[in-house]
Amino acid sequence: QVQLVESGGGLVQVGGSLRLSCAASGRTFSMGWFRQGPGKGRVFVAAINWAGSSTLYADSVKGRFTISRDSAKNTIYLQMNRLKPEDTAVYYCASSRTNTAQTTPENYFAWGQGTQVTVAS
Repeated sequence: QVQLVESGGGLVQVGGSLRLSCAASGRTFSMGWFRQGPGKGRVFVAAINWAGSSTLYADSVKGRFTISRDSAKNTIYLQMNRLKPEDTAVYYCASSRTNTAQTTPENYFAWGQGTQVTVAS
């Protein structure tokens, strides 16, 4: 059984940066980050494969966000730079059962509790 705990959210000004962490217990494969804004559904942000050698990003965050993983710590990260008000959301990390990075929520079976990111203009 995989349990995920996110941290690192908070309030930041437009153009600022935050780094989210997701610590996992149990065996993990590919992992990802999703977000859910006010009144919106949960959408894909970024994903990384089991080896950490392949990543995927939503178009809205390409060039600004970077996903990475530290296998020794069983932790993934989301470095978020040049933040915009539209990045305001609850961010969730998730774990899948495949080795390849996945973009759809249906491919993930374990989810963290979420961490709030608020970008103030």
